[in-house]
Amino acid sequence: MSKQTDDFFKNIISHAKEYGFVFPSSEIYDGLSAVYDYGQLGSELKNNLKTYWWKSMVQLNENIVGIDAAIFMHPTTWKASGHVDGFNDPMIDNKDSKKRYRADQLIEDKIDRYEKDGKTDKAAQLQKDLDDALNADDLARLKTIIEDHNIVCPISGTKNWTDVRQFNLMFATQMGAMADGAEQVYLRPETAQGIFVNFLNVQKTGRMKIPFGIAQIGKAFRNEVIARQFIMRMREFEQMEMQFFVRPGSELDWYKQWKETRLKWHLALGADPNKYRFHDHVKLAHYANAAVDIEYQFPFGFKEVEGIHSRTDFDLKQHQEFSGKKLQYFDPEINQSYIPYVIETSIGLDRLFLTVLANSLVQEDLSTEERQDSRVVLKFHPAIAPVKAAVLPLTKKDGLPEKAREIMAKLKLDYNIQYDEKDSIGKRYRRQDAIGTPFCITVDHQSLEDNTVTIRHRDSMEQERVNADDLERIIADRVSLSGLLKQLI
Repeated sequence: MSKQTDDFFKNIISHAKEYGFVFPSSEIYDGLSAVYDYGQLGSELKNNLKTYWWKSMVQLNENIVGIDAAIFMHPTTWKASGHVDGFNDPMIDNKDSKKRYRADQLIEDKIDRYEKDGKTDKAAQLQKDLDDALNADDLARLKTIIEDHNIVCPISGTKNWTDVRQFNLMFATQMGAMADGAEQVYLRPETAQGIFVNFLNVQKTGRMKIPFGIAQIGKAFRNEVIARQFIMRMREFEQMEMQFFVRPGSELDWYKQWKETRLKWHLALGADPNKYRFHDHVKLAHYANAAVDIEYQFPFGFKEVEGIHSRTDFDLKQHQEFSGKKLQYFDPEINQSYIPYVIETSIGLDRLFLTVLANSLVQEDLSTEERQDSRVVLKFHPAIAPVKAAVLPLTKKDGLPEKAREIMAKLKLDYNIQYDEKDSIGKRYRRQDAIGTPFCITVDHQSLEDNTVTIRHRDSMEQERVNADDLERIIADRVSLSGLLKQLI
């Protein structure tokens, strides 16, 4: 990471805290590693992103419905899914710093450095060596690669490494009143299994016909050893997943369709298309016959934001075997029963949140010949902005606050609105720019005479005079989630 991109990433983190988007969890107790709290504006932004995803999945598609499964599940669920035996990361320890790292991520960081140094051939060969080692589950080979490429511990600067070992990522806890009689259960490491075990419940009660999907938003938990890159990798996070059940043999066509649909969803938020790319999996998970990541170019490089996977019939077949319950669908079109294949779209809400912050945070130089000036602005798509408009009386007297409150009372029924009367109007504009508010509504003395107000636009900083009675219509036209959703149809 160059100094410029490193500084930008630090700016994102500090801005998120300063303006109430993200706080370190339990900060008064020096925090808890890889755990974060979302503040007053962060909660609004997260909710808006969840609403955008939910409506695009459930509301726009007649054959997709949503559920909310419990975090705790019967422990056999995780045996059937393979998580008990196979949900591991290859870890390596540095004996001098006593720090633990994911071996594959150390190598990926080295690949990034080779590419930035223009050593593209060396980067390509190292990527191939990494892929071959991962495909073969060759832990010894991973250590050899780390040693051959002189990869050192970021803390100690030494190459005094242990052997590479597998580390299970699931959190275990006890369920029951007595410790000696308690049953071990797990905090779910993904939300998908709650969908699979409810496949028949949803299919029968909803009279769903193949193809159909089940969507869910919920918390998941992974005992990540490596805490880095802010909210990119956390121990408690939120997923937005959809499992799409299809007829066997049609899965790759649906996989291709969902791949394009999901990228279109991301781009509708207004991001630079050049910052997104598809990354096909070289090593497929044991359940998949195709898999791709949608990656975004963060300040620290391209990283996964969403995965699209063709999971075949593995999950339902496993749960059928372990539960002894028949999990099949009778297809009247072909007069045949079968276990459906599944196309999964899985997006990390926290990573999406970071994507939106990184894509929106801009520092603009507004200097002129007369004076030096600049502003920091979050250029959120208006439909997902935490605050849609701010109502600002020009002064604290002469009836302007009363008029401003009257306007706010009408708007707050439909939108999250802020009222601010402290400091100069310019400083108030800057505060709203910093939190991404699309519109500022200024109430002045003329407003009392003719019921007009000034709307100031965040991105262009242009101002227009409008009738206060038209504000609801004007704001609705510009911040409506419907306008965003129409781009997906």
